[in-house]
Formats: sequence, C-alpha cells, structure tokens
Amino acid sequence: MKHELEKYNQKRNFNKTKEPKGKIKKNNKKLRFVVQHHIARKDHYDFRLEWQGTLKSWAVPKGPSYNLEDKRLAIEVENHPIEYRNFEGTIPKGEYGGGTVMIWDEGYWTPTENINVGFKKGNIKFILYGKRLKGKWTLIRFKDNNWLLRKEKDSYNLFKTINEYQTSIRTGRTMNEIAKGINKKLNSTKEQIIEGIKISNPDKIIFKKPRQTKWDIAKYYQKIAKRMIPFIERRIISTIRCPDGLEGTHFFKKHFENINAGIGKIKIPNKKNKKEDYYYIKDIFGLISEVQMNSYEFHISGSYINNLNRPNMLVFDLDPDENMNINQIRQGVKDLKSILDELNLVSFLKTSGGKGYHVVVPINTLKTWKQFREFAFNIAKVMEEKWPDKYVSNIRKEKRKGKIFIDWIRNTKGASSVAPYSIRMRPKLAVSMPIFWNELDKIKPDEITMEKAIKRLNRKDPWNNFFDVNQ
Repeated sequence: MKHELEKYNQKRNFNKTKEPKGKIKKNNKKLRFVVQHHIARKDHYDFRLEWQGTLKSWAVPKGPSYNLEDKRLAIEVENHPIEYRNFEGTIPKGEYGGGTVMIWDEGYWTPTENINVGFKKGNIKFILYGKRLKGKWTLIRFKDNNWLLRKEKDSYNLFKTINEYQTSIRTGRTMNEIAKGINKKLNSTKEQIIEGIKISNPDKIIFKKPRQTKWDIAKYYQKIAKRMIPFIERRIISTIRCPDGLEGTHFFKKHFENINAGIGKIKIPNKKNKKEDYYYIKDIFGLISEVQMNSYEFHISGSYINNLNRPNMLVFDLDPDENMNINQIRQGVKDLKSILDELNLVSFLKTSGGKGYHVVVPINTLKTWKQFREFAFNIAKVMEEKWPDKYVSNIRKEKRKGKIFIDWIRNTKGASSVAPYSIRMRPKLAVSMPIFWNELDKIKPDEITMEKAIKRLNRKDPWNNFFDVNQ
C-alpha cells in the first residue's frame, strides 16, 4: 500500500505545484469518483475512481460519451491521492501535467461485479451517481495501459456532446477563469450558480408579498428536486413563464426552444399530422435550467415520452364553486376517495396550491388514452349521480353553482396537470404539495409555502410508495 502513490509523488515538485501530496487515505463510506477537464500539452479528461485508499486514474482524450456506439480510449496512469478529487486550479508550466484543471463532474460509484477480479481481467463494470455522468459504464482493457470507456444501455442519456458543459460542477468557473485565477462569488448580485447552472438576475423580485426573488425560487427547486424529479422526469412538460415576475406578463410555454442542460426534445404530430417539437426534463439540471429561463410553474403529461400512448397517472382536480366552505371541499375529496377505494385503487392526495385538492392515482391497467379518459369520466359521473346536489361532471360554470366540478378532463391526451411540488404562480405563491390523507382536515389547499415545503422534507414522504401500487 505504501508504494501505491510512489509514482505520483516522484513526478511532482510540491514546492512548485499546489496539487496535494500523495497519502493513502482509507474510506469506509461511499466510493467517490471525479472527472477533471485537464488542458495541458493536450486537452483531455481525467477519469478517477476511488479504490483502496487512492484514485485509480485514466486519461480520456475525448472525454466520456453517452452514445452507446462510442468507445473512448482511456489510458491508465498512476494512482492519485483521494484529495486530488478536490483539486481545481493551475499546474505551473514546466511541471508534470502543467496546465489548467477543472472539476467537471463528481459523485459516487458502485461496482456491479467483483472489482479486484475486474482489474485483473481488464473488465470493470460499474454505476456512476454523478451530476453529469449517471448509470451503467464499463472500462475494458485491450492492450497494456490502454482501456476503453463506454456507456452501457440504461435510461440515462443526459447530453449529446461533452462540450455542452463548459463550467466546473463545483465552482461554476470556466477553464479560462480558472487559468486567470478568477474566484466566482456565489452571492453575486448579477449571477449566481446552483449545481453548475448559472442563474442570471438572481435578485429579480418575482413576488412582492412575501418577497421572493428568482434566486429564492431556484434554491427552492434545488432543495425539492430529489422528491420532485421522479414525478416530472421523462414526461412532456409545459410551464408558466413570468419574465417580469407575478405582476408582469405570463405565458404558457409547451414547445421546445433550445438545448439546455438536462432538457430533451421530442417530436409529436399535431391534429394536422405535422410534427412539432415538445420537450421534457431529464434531471435537476433541466429543472434549474427552466427556472433560469423564468419558468416557475410546472405541468406534466400523464404518460412517459417512451410510451406516449400509454398513460399511467390519473389526476382528479376538485374545482369548487367560488366561496365554497372548506369543509365541503374536503368532504368532496373523501367521497372521491371512497369511490376509488371501492375499486381497490390506491390514491394519493396533494394540495392544488389554489382553491382545491388533487387526487392522483398511479395506474397501469388501462392501455389507451380513450380508456383512460372514459374511466376518469365515469368516476366523475358516479359521483354526480350518487350526490347530485354536491358534484358535477360538466365543465360549464353555470352548471356548478354551489357544487364541485370533478375535473376529469386532465386525463386526456395532450392535457396536463400541475406537477407535485410545483410552485403556483398565484397570489399566495403556494406549492402543490403531496400530503398524507390524515392531513386533509388540517391543511388548506393554498396553505403550504416554499418554506413550509422545504421543512416537510425532514418528515416521512407521504408519496413514498407511489410507483409501487396499482400495477
């Protein structure tokens, strides 16, 4: 073990370079990885996996690729110390590796097979849990220190080219800024950075009372992302954009504009059979990218992009008549749940962030949008016929005086519903928040603010088993 970093130390003069000295450091927690963009004599990427107290390292000239056909040359180099994962800066000219180093990605990794056997055989299979690199990967040795790094098939495809990411995942600096020694302040009034995404005009006031800035909203979505992403990823997305805040002009955005981190594009034919570009969010980068573009309220489709004609998320919006008593609205939710319970369907509850509540049902037993729509409509009709003085299935406002409209129309192809955890761009700036059924009588539809939503993250997730029921 003491010789593991001997080569590393011999190649460096630590009186001249700020790189860390080579020391073995055991770690009993998660295994870490780092990818560093390194412009030295040649431009390349250094790929490093923590193992047995050091970082196993490869120089990857072209960098990693999500294209399953790409086999990237990865040249094995000397082991580096664990602390090297924190190194970002310049190595003096004339020193080994002289040039600029940027932390391009970082995270954790797990081997999927015996790693020691993998090193001996020259075939290492592993899963990356980074911010830019995720999913299954393989390193294959084909001659001496020459390996191939390739992506294995899974659901991740987060970028088309490595050049989409030109900034440090940790500091937000470009290679040029690192070379010049520029240290970005994250509390800049002109621009701030979350997870490598630059937020311009962070001090722009989006909401006056309570005062909320663009930065406040970006931070909210960053914190809530772990809970929110599973419900919005890989679904056609549409947003409410407010370039000038709540009091300015609003518009509904549903078509693809341009490539941003974590955003995907999909072509869908319209009624005239002409294909139009829509978009979807892949991960936290896509979510924050949309906030950067002044999208603050998110709506989602009932099906995944890889199976657009097979819906799997049923949504009922209980839309009450004006000035209806809150207890009457809550009784409507309970009556709807009783119908769903009779059908042995597990349902989930969330606040709308507006006047009513939403009842959501994950369901995979219906095969077409027509069946989905008819099923939702029939539920609304049953309620209307069972309690004619309380509920209505007709969207016309004159039909719902003193009643609750059981909105089933969101369960049609092309329709959308507000996403769980989304902010609502309405007077109270409330959140459409998942809650437990036993909280129905305690929480009003527009009661949960961003601050309250963040605090609830420390509690048990009320939708924890959402994807495991009604299969």
